[in-house]
Amino acid sequence: MIDRSIATQSFTLDAKSEMNRELMHLKILQPSQVKTHIISGFLGAGKTTLLQKLLAQKPEHEVWAVLMNEFGQIGVDQQLLPQGDGYEVKELLGGCLCCTGQLPMQIALSRLIQEKNPDRLFIEPTGLGHPAQLLEQLTEPQWHAQIDMRALVTVVDGSRLHDEKWGNHNLYQDQLKAAQIVVISHADVMTEIDQSALLKLKDEYLAYSQTWLPAVKGDLLLSQIDLPYVGLERKIQPLIQIQKQLPANEPLPEIRQLPYHYIESSQDYTVAGWKFSKRWQFDFYDLLDVLCEQQDWLRIKGIFHTNQGWMNFNFNPQDLNYKSGEEGIDNRIEIITQTDRDWSNFESAVLNCRIDQVEKPQ
Repeated sequence: MIDRSIATQSFTLDAKSEMNRELMHLKILQPSQVKTHIISGFLGAGKTTLLQKLLAQKPEHEVWAVLMNEFGQIGVDQQLLPQGDGYEVKELLGGCLCCTGQLPMQIALSRLIQEKNPDRLFIEPTGLGHPAQLLEQLTEPQWHAQIDMRALVTVVDGSRLHDEKWGNHNLYQDQLKAAQIVVISHADVMTEIDQSALLKLKDEYLAYSQTWLPAVKGDLLLSQIDLPYVGLERKIQPLIQIQKQLPANEPLPEIRQLPYHYIESSQDYTVAGWKFSKRWQFDFYDLLDVLCEQQDWLRIKGIFHTNQGWMNFNFNPQDLNYKSGEEGIDNRIEIITQTDRDWSNFESAVLNCRIDQVEKPQ
């Protein structure tokens, strides 16, 4: 059974209040926790094909539900999914539930769980979505009684790994970082160049302790992805230079916009990152000197708006690679290391490379 009626849209304050009351009403009677899988991936990666194969493994006595997100106003992929007894498929049309998924997504999800009481739930965001944002929402305390979150899955098209332009896309990289399990689709048609690119990709994301699974036409066992969600310890905070100006013992302000600094920890690895406005501009050669001077790191990756144009940096201990690239959505830099350090000196060195005096208005 397919529900095609839901589309994300703007809401008035009165409508939001009414929806909040309805959301609270729906949560009065809580069903048992539903095992919930997020299946993410870039456009055309093979998410729906994988979902088809997973849904075919449903035990006869269970009810499985799917919440799909289409960026446009016309749903297509849901027509490819099972529509018989034991399956419930609901759509969210218009926009990205990862970004706009506050009340509309929460109400759709609460209704689906409350009314259908599924044994298992699959959520497929649009290929233009940021699954980390959706995961953050669904692992908040108010969902703990309803959702048993499983490992987040990101599907990557193995036959396109040779395409550096594809791999350097900011959204593609964000989806990979969010993944606990990476499914490599079209594994049967990967070339030697694709296989070599896959080895490099695994090395680049070593700090994220991910499980990588090849798949041909979506063939995977549910048991291969039915693992408990294990989150990275991530701390988003103001720039270090701003933190130093705050009164002692004062809580750090909530981050709502760029710039910011973050630290992620996983096992023995630490990922330190910074994001700045795309309107900030940096001196290319000064920045290159700063990056080349760093020591005791495993990987340095960055995208910067410089006086030589937009530049991509991809450093590993054997190769210090940089080249011109397409305009990014922001300036960003990440360093992966296995050693503890004070990051204030590095941040100051990077900011000293900035050459625009005052950020232009939005």
